[in-house]
Formats: sequence, C-alpha cells, structure tokens
Amino acid sequence: MGHVIKVMLVEDDEFWRQQLSSDLNKEEDIQVVKAAVTKQEALEAFQTMEIDVILMDINLTENQLDGLEATRDISMNKELNTKIIMLTSLTDKEIILKSFQNGAINYITKSSFQDIVKAIREAYADVPSIHPDAAPVMRNEIQLMLLTPSERELYELREKGYNKTQMSQMLHKSVNTIKTQLRSIRNKLLK
Repeated sequence: MGHVIKVMLVEDDEFWRQQLSSDLNKEEDIQVVKAAVTKQEALEAFQTMEIDVILMDINLTENQLDGLEATRDISMNKELNTKIIMLTSLTDKEIILKSFQNGAINYITKSSFQDIVKAIREAYADVPSIHPDAAPVMRNEIQLMLLTPSERELYELREKGYNKTQMSQMLHKSVNTIKTQLRSIRNKLLK
C-alpha cells in the first residue's frame, strides 16, 4: 500500500463528523487524522499537523460562513500543499464561487456522500476535477466572462426578471439598444 492520505474533517455537526470519520477510515488509503469543530480548531491543527486534504464545512458557527474564512486563511499558506474540498449542504451560487475564490479545489454537497472518497483521492493526486454539484455554476461564470461590463449588468437584470422597458429606464438606454445588447448576450452565451 502506498501513502495514506491524511484528512482533516472540519464539521460542527456531530452526526456528520462521526459518520464521515467512520466511513472514511474504512478506506485503506485514507485516514481522518483530525475532526475539528470550529474554525480556530481547524487553523491550529493545520499549523501543527501534517494534513493532505481538508473536508471543510461552510457554516461552522450558526450560519457564519466561517468555513469560507478558514479556507481563505489556510490557502494563503502556499508552502504547504494541502487541498481543501468544501463539504456542505449549501448550493447557493455566490457561496460556491466564493469557495473557489478562497482556495477550495472542489465543492461537494453532503447529499453526494458517495463521491467524497473519489474527490479526496483526486485532490491528493492533483487531478483537477469539479464535482457536478459546482460544475454548472463554474461553467456559467466562465461564460459570463465573455460579456462586457455593460452586457453583464444587463444579463443580471434579465436574470432578476426585468423586462426590456424596465431595463431601458433603469440604464437610461433606448429599448432598441437593450434589444441589441440582449441579442449580443444570447449569441455569446448560446442561449
């Protein structure tokens, strides 16, 4: 057997912490070396222990999104090659994007439990992959990079349900200009 992947689980819910630890420790090549409950506990363990992969919950303290902060703080330590996988029940687009911006390499919801072992192995092996829980958000974000700032603003207004007349009034543009820009957005995004 090769290297055992050392995993830190950062999870405040006792059920998930015990369940995940138990299931992951059944794998021959994975060992949960720490099950942290708080952001502070995770940061302290990260600084003192050898950890290959971190499974990070997002809400560690009463919906404070402190898992995102911990991810950012850990990712800033570039000399260590620890990979962070977000493991959460949240599917909000902004939180998914913020997770990757803060240094996570993957994002899996707890309902996709069967994929966690594979994600840990891929992270450890430096195999780039984005789980289907996050892939549509990331694909959409990459497509939106094709838009000009003006088109992006218009796209966001359309997504919020505004019609062409309302958008023209809000942006101080003619309805024809709005129509032209919407056509350009559709062509760029293939929608």
